[in-house]
Amino acid sequence: MTLTWPIVAAVLFGALLHAAWNALIKAGSDKQLDTALMHVLGCVITLPLVAVIGLPDPAAWPWIAASAMLHVGYYTALAGAYRHGDLGLTYPIMRGLAPLLVALASSTLLGEALPLATWLGVAGISAGVLMVGLSRGAAAGTGSHGHAVRWALLNAAIIAAYTVVDGNGVRAGGSALQYVATLVLVNGLPYFTLVMWRRGAGRSAAWAYMARRWKLALLGMLASAGSYAIALWAMTQAPVAAVAALRETSVLFAALIGSRWLKESFGLRRAAGTALIVGGVVTLRLL
Repeated sequence: MTLTWPIVAAVLFGALLHAAWNALIKAGSDKQLDTALMHVLGCVITLPLVAVIGLPDPAAWPWIAASAMLHVGYYTALAGAYRHGDLGLTYPIMRGLAPLLVALASSTLLGEALPLATWLGVAGISAGVLMVGLSRGAAAGTGSHGHAVRWALLNAAIIAAYTVVDGNGVRAGGSALQYVATLVLVNGLPYFTLVMWRRGAGRSAAWAYMARRWKLALLGMLASAGSYAIALWAMTQAPVAAVAALRETSVLFAALIGSRWLKESFGLRRAAGTALIVGGVVTLRLL
């Protein structure tokens, strides 16, 4: 399997979509409800799609079940990170450490022997992402820096876990579209149920909030599902570790979105991190 330029272009577009839906959650006043609403809408949208295209091979179902459980933790940690810290701080930490963890697990859990160029590319992207995320400007904000970093580090481990799980699952399932559609169908409802159960007497206010936000949440859900569909398809064509690292170039888009629309700063350290990310991408493809 080889990382070709068309695959690179597709994954970069998916990275843009990923940064966009994360910015949408960060911009909302209720991170948990926005996250829950966005992904439960995925259940509604993908139900007719699954009815048309069918289910993946039964060999994929254990992976889907494991991924659905991991995604509950992912959504919880995501909302926690954005509640306490800037997009420009938490997003790069979450996305920067995950590809290194995936690369470390690839040889054992996915049977992929990574060449030196891939390791260099993954390391470059991860270092650049962390440099962007840990810059002084990214750390600024009204939330709690320590809590934000802890949530982000926890989520990096969860992201790495579900990436490895889904990398195995999509290959076992035989069809990336069937796998992604089924995963989206099953993984939104558990978190939505958990969030609404925790609201207790505040459920009426929660429903009113979601009634105002559902159109934006729908756009976010389409971006989220599209981004992950592209990534999982790419994992059937190229090494999972390389795709996982390339996907985290979304931090560049997140930094730009955070700077332009969320009024977060973008300094020299973020620019240097950007250069490292670009160098890592070139290394993945050209060496």
